[in-house]
Amino acid sequence: MSGGKVLLAGCRPEIAAGADGRILATGARARAVAGRDALVLQLRGQAWPGLGDSHLHLEALALSRLGVDLSGARSREEALERVHRRARRLLPDGWLLGRGWYNDEWRDPRFPDRHGLDRAAAGRPVLLHRADGHSAWLSTAALGAAGITAGTPDPEGGVIDRGPDGGPTGILRESAIALAVGSVPEIPAAVYDKALIAALRDLARLGLTSVQSFDGSRSFTALQRLHAARRLPLRVTYHLPVAQLGEAERMGVRSGLGDDMLRVWGVKGFLDGSVGSRTAQMLDGSGVEVMPQDELEDAVRRCAGAGLNICLHAIGDRAVRRALDALLPHARARPDWRPRLEHAQFVHADDVPRFRAGGVIASMQPIHAVTDRPLTDSEWPHQAAHAHAWGALQRAGAVLAFGTDAPVETADPLACLHAATSWRREVGWHPEQALSERQALAAYTIGAAFAAGLERKVGRLAAGYLCDVTVVDSGRVTATIVGGRLVCGG
Repeated sequence: MSGGKVLLAGCRPEIAAGADGRILATGARARAVAGRDALVLQLRGQAWPGLGDSHLHLEALALSRLGVDLSGARSREEALERVHRRARRLLPDGWLLGRGWYNDEWRDPRFPDRHGLDRAAAGRPVLLHRADGHSAWLSTAALGAAGITAGTPDPEGGVIDRGPDGGPTGILRESAIALAVGSVPEIPAAVYDKALIAALRDLARLGLTSVQSFDGSRSFTALQRLHAARRLPLRVTYHLPVAQLGEAERMGVRSGLGDDMLRVWGVKGFLDGSVGSRTAQMLDGSGVEVMPQDELEDAVRRCAGAGLNICLHAIGDRAVRRALDALLPHARARPDWRPRLEHAQFVHADDVPRFRAGGVIASMQPIHAVTDRPLTDSEWPHQAAHAHAWGALQRAGAVLAFGTDAPVETADPLACLHAATSWRREVGWHPEQALSERQALAAYTIGAAFAAGLERKVGRLAAGYLCDVTVVDSGRVTATIVGGRLVCGG
């Protein structure tokens, strides 16, 4: 090779990259700049700037490979049968973990209870996260291991569902889930790392060149091990939970710590719950307030002063308004201040222009609209016109950054782009909120990069930018390039 140069040939446009993984030239000049001795990668399709998922959960994706997958189960009985099959492979006292159940798609949509799990898992401790991650379904043994009884009070920002006798039914919502998670045995590091690297490779095959993950310390520790061993197939930006803000302040952690493959950016706080768990905080008074306003304002003030960006989970229109109320006094607190609202599924019309006014990024997941449309129409019909308001936010000048919230939804970026554009028009669900293909792609590239402070490095196919490329042909990903290196396809 001539100085380690790479030529991405056969795609539109063709691209030349240098040994440092940065783009040298695109289009007609690419072949001349690459030279005769360049490594040529023959590709097929349209070359897009590398797609970046602005919001997913690597830890949950890894754990889903180690437990029972309940996604797609059409009934409580089908879910329990999957639990039974998995339980037969475990030791008698082994915990059974899993996720993906979605009772709104069952024939009987009522929330399940512990008794069915007790029978299916033969008395083992079982903890199963709902698809949205905001509720968990536990067996009697798991509740016992966590010490959750009729006398256990609801924690702040959480709910323990109770039966007529006052005892726990087996459903925990929001912060109540943490009461049980601490009782789950640790997974060996080697086992966890193997599951995590497999999840990352799956994401690369979908065309993602970078992801932004919201997880706990276990995930970040594992990512550091993989990075040290040069095993990360794509770029990862990590956001730590607000519970660790004090530690970050004491250690002097700042947004941007790390390198181009693994870095720290934001602090995430939960203001409310989710649509599916009926815990999104709405202006009509429904939902759960997970973080009180005084704590929210304190977290925003501390992040603004500490050089850490803040990412606020806010789904209901009341939670969105509370978040904007807390953020606007700190508008543009620093040159690199990039406050974000994660999800923002319901935004009152009066609050739409406040995003731009406060420099607040709308980090949204269009694929949620497909899943949540029936519930939105049945539970909040008067707010449906303002649900998943990508179009209104775009017209108001807000920065959009798209992702999928995987494994809550599929991590497939093409499915997400379809949801944001043609799907909304095809089904006729408030089509004025749909985006053009160009606008949606920008939210997956330029917007995603800006939301992580990487807008001068990724998100564009231009000289000097890192050579991250997603190649798409006939509606499918044919190759994923990270730093000029073919990760998959070709």
